[in-house]
Amino acid sequence: MEYHRPVMLEESVEALAIKPDGVYVDVTFGGGGHSALIASKLTTGKLYGFDQDRDAEQEAKKLGNSTFQFVLANFRDLKKYLRLYRVTAVDGILADLGVSSHQFDVPERGFSTRFDGPLDMRMNPETGITAQQVLETYSEEQLHRIFGIYGEVKNAKTLARTVVENRNRLPLHTISEFKQAISSCTPRGKENKYLAQVFQALRIEVNDEMKALEELLEQATELLKPGGRLVVISYHSLEDRLVKNYIGKGKFFGEVEKDLFGNEIKPLEAVHRKPITPTEQELLQNSRSRSAKLRVAEKKEESVRK
Repeated sequence: MEYHRPVMLEESVEALAIKPDGVYVDVTFGGGGHSALIASKLTTGKLYGFDQDRDAEQEAKKLGNSTFQFVLANFRDLKKYLRLYRVTAVDGILADLGVSSHQFDVPERGFSTRFDGPLDMRMNPETGITAQQVLETYSEEQLHRIFGIYGEVKNAKTLARTVVENRNRLPLHTISEFKQAISSCTPRGKENKYLAQVFQALRIEVNDEMKALEELLEQATELLKPGGRLVVISYHSLEDRLVKNYIGKGKFFGEVEKDLFGNEIKPLEAVHRKPITPTEQELLQNSRSRSAKLRVAEKKEESVRK
């Protein structure tokens, strides 16, 4: 089975505008598809591939290239780990957000509604809370918030109440037990879409994905050299909105700030006005690319920080 089919492979790597002697970071190594293509374009340059999943570390061994260095870490610690390699500035950063095909396809990881397995959903199975712990310990208000905000679930309040009412009398250890416990909330004929939204909400909470993305974007901006490129592929509106706002306004919420002369204070400039989306051909070959949006930004020349 293919570990992971990279989404918009050619488009995203082309967007990095790679210099053969440049320094690049793939912050979501996964199966290494993007990294392999980036590394093939380097001569004296260097590529750092980040992933917090040990399964990805095994895949990285296949790259075995002097221009490549794998880093077993969460991308929210980007600056800290690059500093260990004496890297303080880079020419390009690529982030392919979301879950790899491999993580979806391994039942034990608990990411997919297609299989039965433990309610885990941790991208790094060695640390942090599981989806089971979220369901068993969060208050009704907390569950309502994550289902509503992260999953955009229409009946989030009812769902949260149902989980709380059922968790004391029913086990919530496996995916099938969870599906059974919330079956009264699941709309008939739309089960797959509904469960996908619920699972997305749990996964985002378990992995603190939105906060991690904010931290990544801020650190990426500091690390990029003037003219350096940031390329981000997102898979749902919450992620895309954060990326779009940060590129367009230099902040996650609110309006762009201006200096005394009326110039906008933002470190990045969008390279394309609208996001790039997969071609018809890619959509046919890889259904998981259907919600993908690719945004490209360049570090402004005058935005040089210490």
